[in-house]
Order: sequence, then C-alpha cells, then structure tokens
Amino acid sequence: MSDTYKTIEKLAEGTYSEKRSKFLAFAIPVHSLDEVKEHLKYYEKKYFDARHVCYAYMLGTDRTNFRANDNGEPSGTAGRPILGQINSFGLTDILLLVVRYFGGIKLGTSGLIVAYKAAAQEALNAAVIIEKTVDAEVTFIFEYSFMNDVMRIVKEESPEIISQDFDNNCRMTLRIRKSQFDRLKERLQKVETLRIIE
Repeated sequence: MSDTYKTIEKLAEGTYSEKRSKFLAFAIPVHSLDEVKEHLKYYEKKYFDARHVCYAYMLGTDRTNFRANDNGEPSGTAGRPILGQINSFGLTDILLLVVRYFGGIKLGTSGLIVAYKAAAQEALNAAVIIEKTVDAEVTFIFEYSFMNDVMRIVKEESPEIISQDFDNNCRMTLRIRKSQFDRLKERLQKVETLRIIE
C-alpha cells in the first residue's frame, strides 16, 4: 500500500477558446466537501454571467470520494472530461472547475468534451504538483522515569512531535508516515509503564 499521494500546492488557472466560446479553468486545493461547496459558491457568484460552471473534485488519500457535474451541459460532456484530467494526473484533494462563456456557436457533444478536457488540462499543466505522505498519529502516556527510553525511540524513528507534556505522567503525540507507523507503535509498547491512548 502506497503511503504517498499527489495534490496541487496552490490555485492554478488555465484558459481555452473554441469557436468564440471561452473556457476558464481553475484548479483549487481542497480538503473537505465544505471547502468544495465554498469555492463553488464563490466562483458561481463571481462568474454569475457565465453560461455554465462545470466541475469535478476528488477527495481523500484513497481517491474514492469524487464527483463530476455537467451543470446544464449535455450529460457526460463536461464533468466527466474534467474528472478524467484529475485521474490522468493522479491527483486528489482537488477541485477543478471550468467556467464557460458561450460564443454563439454550438460545439456539439464531441466539441464540448474536447474543450472541457483541454481547459482542465491547461489549469493542471500550470499547477505545482506536490507529493505528500499519508501519516498516522499516536498519543501515549508514560512515567517520567522512562523518558530516555521514549526519546531514544523518537530519535531513531524520527517521527514529528505534535505535542508533549512532561509531568510526573508524561504525555506525547507523534506523527509518522503510515508505512512506518506499526514499527513505531510496536517499539513504544515495549517501554515499561507506557500506555497508548486510542
């Protein structure tokens, strides 16, 4: 199982014109459905005079949460080609929307598919694509006298320390790549008095 995924660093834009129809594409990094809805509302308001605001999004590291929307274009001519570009770039945590200004000449279904695909591709070509790791966190408590044992593991496994609180009973939260998580957890469980909090 891979513990990395690809997404975009920041907003990227692209444009495409076909028979006087203008297509404006926006690739936006998102992390939740609420963010997707917020951006859609913003762009629909900003381009209220456009004929269509079509989009697709992909969320989550397992890439199973996605949707494509034709927004009034003939079925399968807009949302699906946009989603197709997200897939061919292998991205997630992204909203890709294409705003269409109608130029007076009908493009036909195949023309629309080509135009939406090309506009979406323009935005993704302009995007900075980054690879991120799928991480897991572990929180645990232990007695202060076992601090050295814990810190040795932290030094050797090098997880990110999210929080630490050193009292009589110490509490710590660590984050590490998913592929290294089991080993870290296993080593921590061998430390006397240490208790993992689920």
